[in-house]
Amino acid sequence: MNDPSPLRGEALAAQCEAVRAGERRAVAKTITLLESTRPDLAAEGQAILEQLVPLTGRARRVGITGAPGVGKSTFIESLGLELLARGHRVAVLAIDPTSPVTGGSILGDKTRMERLAQDERAFIRPSPSGGFLGGVAHHTREAILVCEAAAYDVVIVETVGIGQSEVAVASMVDSFVVLLQPGSGDELQGMKKGVLELADLLIVNKADGEGRVAAERTRAEYDHALDLLRVGDSGWRPPVLCASAQTGEGIAEVWGAICAHQSACQGTGELAAKRRRQARAWMWSLVEEGLQETFRSHPAVSQLIPRLESEVEDQKSTPAAAARALLAAFRRP
Repeated sequence: MNDPSPLRGEALAAQCEAVRAGERRAVAKTITLLESTRPDLAAEGQAILEQLVPLTGRARRVGITGAPGVGKSTFIESLGLELLARGHRVAVLAIDPTSPVTGGSILGDKTRMERLAQDERAFIRPSPSGGFLGGVAHHTREAILVCEAAAYDVVIVETVGIGQSEVAVASMVDSFVVLLQPGSGDELQGMKKGVLELADLLIVNKADGEGRVAAERTRAEYDHALDLLRVGDSGWRPPVLCASAQTGEGIAEVWGAICAHQSACQGTGELAAKRRRQARAWMWSLVEEGLQETFRSHPAVSQLIPRLESEVEDQKSTPAAAARALLAAFRRP
């Protein structure tokens, strides 16, 4: 994606107002500024975000993950259309795989969620993962805040569902939804316990036609598996539901379960505590990232890195010794 033109003075103030007014083009441009690799443009994005912060924090933040092929995009579109019918404004931050050639999104909103994208009350932003842990775009947290400032009262974050993406998405949302394939008994055997522990809801998708019986069987298997896990601090036990993104059956019940989860967390104070923990962790992750960037760009350190990496790879030095040498170089005046 091309960088936008720099904003200055009154133009920057006008950009803030346009976001507050919910203009989709302004929301997209602000997120592009935040994602820019140009320091001047990224700084402008941060300046806009600082002005928008008082308007954030009012949306329901929902993360949705699942294995490739489970039907995440179709499910999210069906859920989004249900929410629009209920009077909500919906933002979808769809984290696409990054092309190894161009560095951009492989997928795009022209080929995904077309019906949802046509509605002015919806905003869909496919963003390349950029190779960051779990396939989650680096600036997704900032994008959530921008969407909230633009009065989108439901923000959905979709992840590619690979590696550690579940952990990354769960760290930035209020409710975390895991989509499952019907008839996935083998998947249950291989499902990491950590994913089940992260889930606030489990949804067996494609529960229609010939897959309905298999979906109900899968639902019962996961429901039984959850009996073995500890109930969270809010007292919430993740429900396992069946739904069909194709027919829309069960979608209203899914949204009801999401609302019930957030009500339960609000009642115990867990929702506010979770958001505080997330904000604090986000701050420290940015500090650590900045420190690492400063460390790697230090002249003495950058000069040593290639040799020490080679020595560690060739087992001519231990990782601990190489790390000590790099730190010593960084500390020298």
